[in-house]
Amino acid sequence: MTPEPLTVRSITPPECRNCSASVPVDEHFCPQCSRIQSLGRHGDYFAFLGLPRRLELDSQELDRRFRDLSRQFHPDFYYNATPSERLASLERSSYLNDAYRALKQPVSRIEHLLSIEGLPLGTSDQGNAKVPPSLLEEVFALNEELDEIRDARESGADPSVLAERLAAARRPIEAKRDEHERALAEASAQWDREASAGAAERRAALETLRQLLLERNYIVNLLATIEREAAAHG
Repeated sequence: MTPEPLTVRSITPPECRNCSASVPVDEHFCPQCSRIQSLGRHGDYFAFLGLPRRLELDSQELDRRFRDLSRQFHPDFYYNATPSERLASLERSSYLNDAYRALKQPVSRIEHLLSIEGLPLGTSDQGNAKVPPSLLEEVFALNEELDEIRDARESGADPSVLAERLAAARRPIEAKRDEHERALAEASAQWDREASAGAAERRAALETLRQLLLERNYIVNLLATIEREAAAHG
């Protein structure tokens, strides 16, 4: 069964603790009395910052919204406010920082989009993660080369020669990473182009993003393995 995407707009609007007016979840301040609202249930960083659910964001606009909200939520403005308002300013300030960090970087932005659209990556480490089919050849060749390098090191091989072999083993993995960076950029643009497309098209775009990101994360793990091996030679 396909999971329902998380959308904060489907949540019944809470009431303002000060005047009991209905306040949409995406609103930071009560539209009636202007008091800051408790964070409550949220989950969508795009909506929290008042941004469209897009992957190609204007970094200057993101920075501007972050600065504006940082000033509005700053606890210093609520020093003499009620305890609930002081708590609300702290909650929203902390959540704002989380949202900004997630949306600032393209990869974490994609991860957040997948999460709120119902396709989270989940967590796994390289040891138990299934090798993506598109990387089988590279993974097999790398593991074989690393085994040979370890055997050579135990046999007392010249460290400089082993360092050269590690550098050579790293190059095709780095090339694969660069290839995935370009593919992710194109898939991100595709998602944005299909903002008004049907559910099937949008789902397909998300599936592509998820698969590419899983492969990219595996590639990053491979590069980390090479770095650990290089450190062992150092």
